[in-house]
Amino acid sequence: MISAIERGTKAATVLVLDRIATGLETSLARLLTTEVKSRIHVLRSEDQSVARDPSGWERRILSPVLPGVEFEFMRTTLNPGVDAGTFLPHAQGSREYVVVEKGTLDLTLDGVHHKLGEGDSIYYDGDCLHGFANPRGIPCVYYLAMDVSGDPIGTQHRVAHSPMDNNATTAPLLSADRKGGARRRPASRSESRANKRPASAGNGGTGNDR
Repeated sequence: MISAIERGTKAATVLVLDRIATGLETSLARLLTTEVKSRIHVLRSEDQSVARDPSGWERRILSPVLPGVEFEFMRTTLNPGVDAGTFLPHAQGSREYVVVEKGTLDLTLDGVHHKLGEGDSIYYDGDCLHGFANPRGIPCVYYLAMDVSGDPIGTQHRVAHSPMDNNATTAPLLSADRKGGARRRPASRSESRANKRPASAGNGGTGNDR
């Protein structure tokens, strides 16, 4: 397949290019664009890479290709009634996020169907079969952000602990004030009494300190 594309005897669809990228454990953007190393990089609309599929859909790449970063941010347009096909699973631990800007998206993940309308969003582990289709008579536009760097142990999400899990007297809590700054949480009555308690003689205090 790849040799036929290189010889020009076979035209590669976006789906085929994506499968090649997946096989190389990289993104489509890395196949189509040049890597940049600048800390700030503006991609003008006319400079963005656009992969157009003959079946009636296109993928516009909105993110630059950075050294050592396997991340891709794209805007995809599916014409009415177009099925973009099923994409292969990315490396284990990959992550994908989708939000629909316009129309309706039929998203199928490992055979499970999800229907998304305008403004709807979804997250899913990228190491699954995922298919995109537009069932309606108007174009469907959606954004997709994906990290395909992967992790051999899979997607491990940091657990958010409740403030009650920690000792409130050893970790000061901060809250935002109306001006957008930060201030300490007022001490509770029990904390105030504890702070005013006289030091014991065993700790070097006189017992008369206030």
